[in-house]
Amino acid sequence: MPVEHVAIVGAGFSGTLQAINLLRHQGPRATLIERGSRAGEGLAYGAAHPSHVLNVRAGNMSALPDDPGHFARWLAGRGVKDAASSFASRVTYGEYLREMLDAALANSGGRLTVRYGEVVDATATRSGVTLTLDDGETIAADAAVLAVGNLPPHDPPGLSDGVLPDDLYKGDPWAADVAEGLGADDTVLVVGTGLTMVDVALMLEARGFAGRIVALSRRGLLPRRHDKTSDWARIEERPATIASGLVRRLRERAEAVGWRNAVDELRPFTQPMWANASETERGRFLRHLRPWWDVHRHRLAPEVADRLAAMQDRGQLEVLAGKTIAFAAEGGRVTMTWRARGRDAPETMNVRRVINCTGPLGDLNRTTDPLLVALRERGTIRPDAANLGIDVNGVGQVIGASGRPSERLYALGPMTRGAFWEIVAVPDIRRQTWDVARRLSNAHWVGGEGL
Repeated sequence: MPVEHVAIVGAGFSGTLQAINLLRHQGPRATLIERGSRAGEGLAYGAAHPSHVLNVRAGNMSALPDDPGHFARWLAGRGVKDAASSFASRVTYGEYLREMLDAALANSGGRLTVRYGEVVDATATRSGVTLTLDDGETIAADAAVLAVGNLPPHDPPGLSDGVLPDDLYKGDPWAADVAEGLGADDTVLVVGTGLTMVDVALMLEARGFAGRIVALSRRGLLPRRHDKTSDWARIEERPATIASGLVRRLRERAEAVGWRNAVDELRPFTQPMWANASETERGRFLRHLRPWWDVHRHRLAPEVADRLAAMQDRGQLEVLAGKTIAFAAEGGRVTMTWRARGRDAPETMNVRRVINCTGPLGDLNRTTDPLLVALRERGTIRPDAANLGIDVNGVGQVIGASGRPSERLYALGPMTRGAFWEIVAVPDIRRQTWDVARRLSNAHWVGGEGL
């Protein structure tokens, strides 16, 4: 299929890298469409507070898979010592991405343009894709790439629309007013104990909140901390995909080489392990092992772990295990009914504000995003079997209700975790955007690929 123009929906990390890689492969011209006010950073870096740092060392945060030291050299050029082993701020990483995008625009010779607006519909045919923006403008392209990033989280159980007013409930943990109006005597309930909770807790502390923070999740698990790296003899063969056997193997390897190394040595195999697992085994993993995998796989920078531990030690942060049942607004505060893990009797807690940090939404049947709703209702896209996001094949082409992949519409990034699982971190997404760009540029045939 001839592709001369690609439209990219979303200018966060995935979309920005997709545009840059199309240029690097001498591929088709591209239109990068961003609904926010600034392209090249997305939610992860655009909404970051200066206190937020990356969860991966700079040495593995290059945006370019063919140049692993790119970001570390960029940092070193700005005077950062031991750049490769450092944990840069997310604000700094956003600057890095915007600088790359600005350079690509300046050197594109008009082959790359950025358009600001929200795409609300997309119609794909055999000959191309027509995108409709919220202002009524249409953009015609030969192919389109959905790089929509993470969607907002689900409301926790007991919190349906309108139960609590905006001042008491923040469904968006990245909202600018999350910390406004809080006093030293207030208690904030954060639902969720993962990386988003960590970000919110550090942001509240950095903005001077001296009150109490209670973080609640079903298991009360916190992300583990990074430690110094070490060399070890890594496994060379892909482990079996039976969940129970994988747990046993991980425990054995943890005893032999340490749990961090035991998890890290799986990185080259994680995507093929997921691809080869049955739906039954994937379901077992998601039900029973996912929370444990997440806290061991997605870790905290040492300085962040230290700050979080200090907040716990002085009593500012308390982490609880349990589930929410109901919420009620009473006199400018919230009464939350919940059940502690392992107990039958419900309890109540009175707080000043509730912040939803349960993690991103992936279920297409529950999203309200206008573009995804339109595509789902038309049958152009469908949920993956585990309801983690958009169903795609191995090269990123979306699969519609008919079960056939589209030749004109692709998806990238976290919304494709149903097919790839390990596709939420920079090292994985940079490879995915590179591969899709090569395919759209017909560069995937070089070196015999696909033959």
